[in-house]
Amino acid sequence: MNKKELRSKYKLLRNHLTDDAIIDGSLAIANRIVTMNIWDNTYFHLFLTIEKQREIDTEFILQVLAGKDKEIVVSKSDFETFEMSHFLLTDNTKFRTNAYNIPEPINGLEVPADKIDVVFVPLLAFDRAGHRVGYGKGFYDKFLSKCKPDVIKIGLSFFEAEEVISDATDEDVKLDFCITPDRIYSF
Repeated sequence: MNKKELRSKYKLLRNHLTDDAIIDGSLAIANRIVTMNIWDNTYFHLFLTIEKQREIDTEFILQVLAGKDKEIVVSKSDFETFEMSHFLLTDNTKFRTNAYNIPEPINGLEVPADKIDVVFVPLLAFDRAGHRVGYGKGFYDKFLSKCKPDVIKIGLSFFEAEEVISDATDEDVKLDFCITPDRIYSF
């Protein structure tokens, strides 16, 4: 399937998930993250859940990162340039939901993309080669291309891998891992 077909398929599948399935799947994913060999790193970028899109609840991952005393970075999106700016999450960080229902920091200490060690990447679908399908605006491809070459890119998905994304290109930044409730894929 191509990206457009996969976007439609996985948006529909997500919409059919129950609230309990979202919580159970999100918790299972967070428990798998704990087993990964990533904890020597310091700066972890985490997307904040868009509940309306039935995304993985990243609150569990946030608690794991906080419990391991990691520096947590969250983003603010610019829908004119399709760029993101990144801010250190602190006790004083205040949030506002933007027009696309994305919770974003209002302000704070900005963190350059090349300082980030691990990025948890939102997605709709992924394949066995580590290609991903997002919402189609290219925010994460732009962001990840500005990160240091050895940044660890971890996709999070309620669903298992597709065999192949037929229209994936070399410009698409591939994942290093993808975590589902049932397993960890390594690419």
